[in-house]
Amino acid sequence: MAPMRQVAETPTLTATVPRQFVHRAAVAETFLTGWRTTGADRFAVSAQWPRAHGLHVSSDRSAYEPLLVVETVRQSGTLIAHTEYGVPLGHHFVLQEFDVDTSPEHLAVGPVPAEPVVDVRFVEVRHRAGRPAGARYTADVLLDGVRVATAGVAFSCVAESVYRRLRGGRTPATVSAPPLPPGLPPQTVGRALPADVVLAPADRRDRWWLRIDTAHPVFFDHPLDHAPGMLLLEAARQAARVRAPEPVRPASFRSVFHRYAELDEPVRIEASGEGAADLRIVATQGELTVFECLVGMAGE
Repeated sequence: MAPMRQVAETPTLTATVPRQFVHRAAVAETFLTGWRTTGADRFAVSAQWPRAHGLHVSSDRSAYEPLLVVETVRQSGTLIAHTEYGVPLGHHFVLQEFDVDTSPEHLAVGPVPAEPVVDVRFVEVRHRAGRPAGARYTADVLLDGVRVATAGVAFSCVAESVYRRLRGGRTPATVSAPPLPPGLPPQTVGRALPADVVLAPADRRDRWWLRIDTAHPVFFDHPLDHAPGMLLLEAARQAARVRAPEPVRPASFRSVFHRYAELDEPVRIEASGEGAADLRIVATQGELTVFECLVGMAGE
């Protein structure tokens, strides 16, 4: 009888980082596997991308979506802010800017899960009363040594007590989204399932209503009192898919988050620009702009 193989003989064991460090409730939505310091304010963050995912892998499972890059970069910055700069767990992070350029030709799904490395450089850390209050960082995403994306992110962070004052009593328990209107056909926005469609028709071909499904397991991985930034970016992605002619696809996003998108007020999504070039996507509530994004297109 052969001796039992010892765990210690296994050359590499991989696990995700604690999900709390990336503000996720589900381990399945935690894509990071580790990090190390590589220089002053510079870090290498390792990740693993699944070969199948309801949102972040194409419906035919052939390609990783650009928004998987966005989520990986977002998680990387949040992880480093907590572990290396002392932002306490429980603080709220608020996106201000998120720019990303991807190379779709390098985002094919292979025979095993991809394991990118994110080269993160914090170029600015703001403090208030001796604690980090926000930061700006850049990121290069590498697959097998090839750069497949670059990003720049700015965010602020506040303690729970400050956040509650800013939100004026709004909590996941006190606000709720209205009933979901019927969405666009999934194939028109590059989705396989009606539940993943975030746009509903409005009164013009370049205008839609945002569908806020607080039961969605990815956008609302945990209860929130506002529409998350990733939902707004997905709305920009889907609006660009509707407006752009085949075979171009969204490949870059230059976004600014102006204010919270409230759950209980209608959010209007509008697109402008030429279909085969950059498209400008704007989200408004009432007369206020909550989000703007310039979506760059790339051919297949």
